[in-house]
Amino acid sequence: MKKALLLFILALCSLAASAQETEKAAVRVPLENYIKAHATGDPEYARKAFHTEGNMIWIREGKYSMESFDSFIKRAFTGKPAADEEQRKNGRKIEAIDVNGNAAVAKIILDYPTVKFVDYMTLLKINGEWKIVNKSFYAEPKKTQ
Repeated sequence: MKKALLLFILALCSLAASAQETEKAAVRVPLENYIKAHATGDPEYARKAFHTEGNMIWIREGKYSMESFDSFIKRAFTGKPAADEEQRKNGRKIEAIDVNGNAAVAKIILDYPTVKFVDYMTLLKINGEWKIVNKSFYAEPKKTQ
């Protein structure tokens, strides 16, 4: 009886771990679209990544700053890759994902020639689809040589 109970508990744990990995894979989809938007400049990738009502927030010169995702997409994704894309292409990675139920957070690094961005994304599962609903970031300028 104890052996059967132990096997049952192990099976439940295995199912829970499998479900967690499935959700992490689903959370990766909008994060990878965000990275593709940066790589290509294509605003459609950004629209797939972000919820329509989300915001981006950061501190600039000691002051709280905010921009809607719509405004950010129109400003940042022009349809063409950045002029220095060849130097940027290996500097993007999803560093961490944490999922609980219908909420997740992720950390993305964008390590570019002149600046390193650390993006913290908040995601929600809305109507069965994961979307970035908030982005806060830190930009660390690099010293020129």
